[in-house]
Amino acid sequence: MKQLLLDVALPAAPAFDNFVVGRNGELVQQLRSIADGSSAQKSLYVWGEEGSGKTHLLKAAVEACTFPALYIKGGEEVIEDPRARLIAIDDVETLDGAAQIATFHLYNRLREEGGAFIASGSVAPKQLGIREDLQTRLGWGLVYHITRLSDEEKMEALHHQAQQRGFELKTDVANYLLRHGKRDMPGLIAVLDALDRYSLETKRPITLPLLRELLQETLAGEH
Repeated sequence: MKQLLLDVALPAAPAFDNFVVGRNGELVQQLRSIADGSSAQKSLYVWGEEGSGKTHLLKAAVEACTFPALYIKGGEEVIEDPRARLIAIDDVETLDGAAQIATFHLYNRLREEGGAFIASGSVAPKQLGIREDLQTRLGWGLVYHITRLSDEEKMEALHHQAQQRGFELKTDVANYLLRHGKRDMPGLIAVLDALDRYSLETKRPITLPLLRELLQETLAGEH
């Protein structure tokens, strides 16, 4: 059970293959192309509400690169790495004054050298309360509003993920998981994987009581 609890607490590392695309197919394809160097577009800004998957996609793009790449979370120091051919900066609205200046210079350096720049924020570029010159540059390239999955889309994704793992996820189990589990898809899929393994280890079918037992153990483990 201890390992199962760890698996629930630590979803799989962000990757394009474990991101549930929903209505964001064009965005994901553009990021894939930037990451593998096949895109003529070298700048992309994605915005949306918390939990919509922005961080997952930025980290996935960095992990997918076949050349040096760097992920920087907003609020942290913006480090200049001359080897990096792609830099992804998350939550740009949280950058302080010094970090905004550093990001501005990073953007210009990558643009001049043919590198790629990806950033994310909670609002569209024109609504960001940051330096005007940096705000302008964030709007120069591709700009996407990431669409958060609806509960119906999450339900469909959970059923599909269960089928891929070789079992049928009953509607009452999926509904309970959506209401009481983690709201983001990586977290939900981590619970689904743990539930599958728990079912195999205990030789019990995947039912609502089994899910409740797992989630209760998880909450107890967190406390």
